Amino acid sequence: MSSTIKITHPSKIANGTINLTGSKSISNRALIIQALCRDDFKIENLSNSADTQTLVKLLASDDNELNAGHAGTTYRFMTAFCAVTGRDTLLSGSERMHSRPIGELVEALKSLGADIVYSDKIGYPPLLIAPKEITGSTVTLKADISSQFITALLLIAPTLSNGLEITLESEPVSRPYIEMTLRMMEYFGVSHSWNGLVIKIKAQNYIAKDYFVESDWSSASYLYAIAALAEESDITINGLTNQALQGDSAISDMMTSFGIKSTFSNRSVHITKANNDPVPFYEYNYIAQPDIAQTLSIVGAGKGSSMLFSGLQTLAIKETDRTKALKSELKKYGVSFVKMPTRFAQKSEVQYYMQEGSAVPNPEAEVETYDDHRMAMAFAPLSILIPLIIKDKAVVQKSYPSYWKDLEQLGFTIETLEL
Repeated sequence: MSSTIKITHPSKIANGTINLTGSKSISNRALIIQALCRDDFKIENLSNSADTQTLVKLLASDDNELNAGHAGTTYRFMTAFCAVTGRDTLLSGSERMHSRPIGELVEALKSLGADIVYSDKIGYPPLLIAPKEITGSTVTLKADISSQFITALLLIAPTLSNGLEITLESEPVSRPYIEMTLRMMEYFGVSHSWNGLVIKIKAQNYIAKDYFVESDWSSASYLYAIAALAEESDITINGLTNQALQGDSAISDMMTSFGIKSTFSNRSVHITKANNDPVPFYEYNYIAQPDIAQTLSIVGAGKGSSMLFSGLQTLAIKETDRTKALKSELKKYGVSFVKMPTRFAQKSEVQYYMQEGSAVPNPEAEVETYDDHRMAMAFAPLSILIPLIIKDKAVVQKSYPSYWKDLEQLGFTIETLEL
């Protein structure tokens, strides 16, 4: 049974040193490359997240039935991996996973020659994957799909007998995640070309090299939110660099608007509160950093800032529909989060969300987390200003298992409630 917690912060001052686990995104890519590489290599600072540990177990398993649970990245990467590694597999997941679309990736793999059948609803997990040589080498993809679909194909591309040419129909969403993948593949000896909307990777071998996984910038965003909402803050985060592969490293620049200064040294960043000035209005396009939209939403709610969001189109197919979840949970604390009518956009395909209001205490409210780790982690920093009750304490295991322990190091008080 999941635990409900009450979280407060007596002093509103956040000081401490946090050792962040390795990036889940980088760890999962490194594990697939390791599994596809002819020779073994060592991976240091591997993420201890549930998603990554699930991938470790699946890659080591000889079973024909594999269950990825809630782990979306793991499921997508394993779909492509199983398609090229030659064994009969039933690849399933949690109930929520079975409602997350996988069709674009499956149809791309099938067009290349893979043998994949939907075992239930067309376009969704579970999948039956049978061994078959993939001889196709060209595929066209919609660019507004998850970058994880594109990454899944890129990771297997050099192992295909004829390589792979991916043509994107338009500029991709979450481009930094695709660039992360290609930069990692380069580290392991795989070359590519990316001209316009076409990415080409020839058939070639991954070269084994030991690899250090930098820490997770998505997780760091919550520590930045704490620093921004605290009256005073002095936090050192170990494992991060200013040469980050991760798009979410943009949080260090974004938070300058909220008075936070970042100072980088050898594999660490020191963040301090330079000022506590009000921020009347903040606008950002999250197309390249969708996973930190919730973080900024909560910072805005705590600061009483008006917020204008765009680039949130992938949030509906995450662990939950995050735009709906934000609207519902912010409302409990007096903050509105609404989708703007399309007539307010210069381009009809652009969607804007407007957030207004300053969070106020609501002792009767509970933050629902919707089986979404980021709902719990994004809301928690708000408790430095107002007490919060958050449901499903264990949901953070998905990406940041030590989250609550790290918050206690920064002065938060966390009490498990008997309900």
